[in-house]
Amino acid sequence: MLGALNKRLNRAHGLHTLLLIFIVVATVFSALPLLHYFRGGHLFDYKLWYDTGRQMLAGQEIFFVRSGKYDFMYPLPCALFLGGASLLGQGGLIFLLVAINSVAWFCSVKLSAILATGHQRTTNLWVYVVPSLLVIVYIWSTYHLGQPNLVLLALMLGAFVALRAEREIIAGGLIAIAAAIKAFPVIAIVYLLYRRCWTAAASLVVALLLLLLILPAPFRGFERAWRDLEKWSAGMLKYSEVGVAQRPKRSYTWKNQSLIGVSNRLLRRVDADAAFAPDTPVYVNFADLRFSAVNAIVIGIALALGSVFVAVMPQRALRTAESDAIEFALLLLLVLMITPLSFGYFFCWLMLPFAIAAQRVLAGKGSAILWWGLLALALLALGLIFPRGAQLYGNTFFATLLLFIGFLIELLHAKRAGQRLSAALA
Repeated sequence: MLGALNKRLNRAHGLHTLLLIFIVVATVFSALPLLHYFRGGHLFDYKLWYDTGRQMLAGQEIFFVRSGKYDFMYPLPCALFLGGASLLGQGGLIFLLVAINSVAWFCSVKLSAILATGHQRTTNLWVYVVPSLLVIVYIWSTYHLGQPNLVLLALMLGAFVALRAEREIIAGGLIAIAAAIKAFPVIAIVYLLYRRCWTAAASLVVALLLLLLILPAPFRGFERAWRDLEKWSAGMLKYSEVGVAQRPKRSYTWKNQSLIGVSNRLLRRVDADAAFAPDTPVYVNFADLRFSAVNAIVIGIALALGSVFVAVMPQRALRTAESDAIEFALLLLLVLMITPLSFGYFFCWLMLPFAIAAQRVLAGKGSAILWWGLLALALLALGLIFPRGAQLYGNTFFATLLLFIGFLIELLHAKRAGQRLSAALA
């Protein structure tokens, strides 16, 4: 039965059918936020994007405290874009954003397949289908809430493809754009520096400076752009017992699936379901450690994950398109885990790991990824059955960790295979 389905999917018209299904699903996902707007429903972050855009056009302050936190928490270039988009009106802004999200989804699917297979044209359409199916809940969340994480994924994948093609200036620029939209992708610069991609790292830094200071100058003035950057940094680069950045209510709750979020609610007596008053506290901690002790554990785990990642990386001469794809997947998984705030929609980034897993399993290579991936999927499925209960205990974080372990083993196998081949040719 599976063989017949596989044969049918991979016929000549299979790609056209798949493309039609994608268009239909993306259209439905896009239509629902617009329907909320026309019916006067709750617009989630779309309302904030429109309000921020209007404030930008009016020359008002973007980063100001209201109800104990910033309303808008993204870098200034993001506000500049929203200023232009808000000229379309609120409905037009929503239409533009969901259209961009749909393009980003399409690009993410295509680029994931290119990285997974090493070819511009993939013959097995399962590599397109499986990853999106497995993260469809997170993809829907980006549309529903109005979040740009699919756009960030497309930019990161584009950067990885550019690195494989040795176009480092483009790669650094794409990561810089992602970081200018939502800061956390800048973590990738550590990977670039370790891999001695000096041009890409320099391109990232220069492009980010241009986006943060030079681009806003014609609209805000250089001094005000600098002040905006200072205010954003002061407000967002904060971490304390109370919370992270401008998320005091949500930092340590079940919604944050990062290493910091999970560690704090499992190892400290913090409210894991904090909400607006009246709120009945929920505690899921197994220990009641001091904040400093939890931080030591978080740093230790982060260093251990990074060190193991570095240890299994093949030397430059032994790198292949296959090993690089696994490396890039590991990098995305690591970023998801160690970024201070990692909410549900962030995990649309699992598209690349799942694309690589699908490709390797279909090719009969990915035994480690298969078993670790199945365990990860089981944990993710718990979040569908027990949405709050499973996430209270960090099911999404631990699923990502299991995928990370599986990909580490797979990269180690690829590294050893390359060493054996090199020795045979010597």
